Amino acid sequence: MAISAAAVKKHGVTEQCANPLSIDNFFSKEQFAGLEELMYPKRAEAGSYLFWEGDPTGKLYYLRSGKVKLRKSTEDGKDFILSIIQAGDMLCEPEDGMRAVHSFSAEVVEDADIGVIQWKDLEILLYRNGEFAVRFLNWMALLHRVTESKFRDLLLYGKPGALASTLIRLANSYGIACADGIRISIKLNNTELADFIGTTRESVNRMLNALKDEGTIDIRKGRIIILNLNALRRICHCPACPACPKEVCRI
Repeated sequence: MAISAAAVKKHGVTEQCANPLSIDNFFSKEQFAGLEELMYPKRAEAGSYLFWEGDPTGKLYYLRSGKVKLRKSTEDGKDFILSIIQAGDMLCEPEDGMRAVHSFSAEVVEDADIGVIQWKDLEILLYRNGEFAVRFLNWMALLHRVTESKFRDLLLYGKPGALASTLIRLANSYGIACADGIRISIKLNNTELADFIGTTRESVNRMLNALKDEGTIDIRKGRIIILNLNALRRICHCPACPACPKEVCRI
């Protein structure tokens, strides 16, 4: 469907959402070039795993292309989706002196080109370049704010609020303006949406049908189109900017 200028203006999204969490946004060209010098290339096919929960840490993964789904399992066998990261994102779970294993798994869902960095090599760069270290900390602080805001939305306003928040975050991360709303470009089934908010597929199906009946969303060819973004914001009591900018409201 053609993208109209009116739709872009109304919903405040571009034709394809940029990635404000792309780590190269936080560094100068020279600093990011120094980071790239530490990377060695890795190709990962869809369906493979970069690592499993419980594997040793010690590496960082910069996505040049593709998508990776971060999964967390519980002792009783439940599976949660923490995030779906995209090109420009860096996957970083540094050793903290107490734990040296990954707390989640990283599943490749779209063929990916990756730059891998050894944490020990990055530490040397951080020690040697104070400005680079500060900017790296700024990036990690923003990731912490994203995680913190997700917990807020998942805990405070029930499953409808959690689903509404997830749809808004998906729109900010993968939304494309179309004539009548925002189309989420990645295809997610109801089970995957349920794994984002810790509920059942049947519950998500009922909530999505209710949102469709209200005219808040539509689903076409397996992809969700948000028709009324403000209605979703009301459900999850979405705070207005600058309290929760789009850089934070990401999936």
